[in-house]
Amino acid sequence: MNRSSARGRSASDADRDTPRRFRPFGTIRCSNPSYFGSQLARDLGCLLDVDDDVVAWCCRPYGMDDVLIEIGWKGSPPDFLVTYSSGCDVYVHAVEDEGDPEATEAAACRQIWHCFAKAKDIRAGCRLQNAKDLLRYANYQTPLGDRIRFLAALEQRGLGDRCRMSFDLSRDRANVSALSSEADRFFRLHSVLYGLLSPTATPRPAVRPACPP
Repeated sequence: MNRSSARGRSASDADRDTPRRFRPFGTIRCSNPSYFGSQLARDLGCLLDVDDDVVAWCCRPYGMDDVLIEIGWKGSPPDFLVTYSSGCDVYVHAVEDEGDPEATEAAACRQIWHCFAKAKDIRAGCRLQNAKDLLRYANYQTPLGDRIRFLAALEQRGLGDRCRMSFDLSRDRANVSALSSEADRFFRLHSVLYGLLSPTATPRPAVRPACPP
């Protein structure tokens, strides 16, 4: 069973814990109503949405509760359960510094994958800012006409000139939204960039914070 399809903690639980919302609001691969306990967790969610190896992720999963109770865990539950294309399900805590290895060891004893994603890894480089810029339009539905224009321009110019093509097409607000909402398919975010999004940006393979698998 793909446990990322689980409901996760209820919206009422989330409201009691933290009523705040963190930008950007849209998600792509989150399989239940999104809830983030901190801006750092939201930032990690942005990276999960642009990671080609991630199939789905779930907010506030229940699956490690017994493990954490057993060790007397005083912190928050895992932020996410992430399902990778390898078939591996990983519980992830987003943490500012070092996480407690006791939680990871206790999970391993029950044959559960768990890791801590550190702030320095989540916020390294330009990948996070680029992901946030694209996810601003995650809930935007691209009109058919704009998609056809984008695909035609992509076919004409090819992979190497995607960024410059995007800026040429994005001279009006509607095109900016259309191009950004299509980015998950075409930059795929196997293209996250060496620098911030710009006409001269160069794609590179995605690199995620260190977590199994």
